[in-house]
Amino acid sequence: QVHVVESGGGLVQTGGSLRLSCAASGISFSRAATAWYRQAPGKQRELVAKLTSGGSPNYVDSVKGRFTISRDDASNTVNLQMNSLKPEDTAVYYCNAEFLGLNLWGQGTQVTVSS
Repeated sequence: QVHVVESGGGLVQTGGSLRLSCAASGISFSRAATAWYRQAPGKQRELVAKLTSGGSPNYVDSVKGRFTISRDDASNTVNLQMNSLKPEDTAVYYCNAEFLGLNLWGQGTQVTVSS
């Protein structure tokens, strides 16, 4: 079965850090384009960071310098290190992977940043 699963969300104070992980089953992240999206209450889902299969990262302007997307091929995971968190980062964060026409989404993990 092909799927991705997120972990690592939680409650953190403003200025704190969290590390999200996305684990894959049935596909290799090294051959996929991967990304993290988020959706806050009442808002559309937005792209936060993406990583090409070649390893090139891109970020939405609001997280540049604070978030880092990375891939660990040994454990077949894609991670999102989030530093200097702000209340506006509060959202459900989703992992996405695209590979050979497959577009996979995880169930999401909640990140809440308290002021």
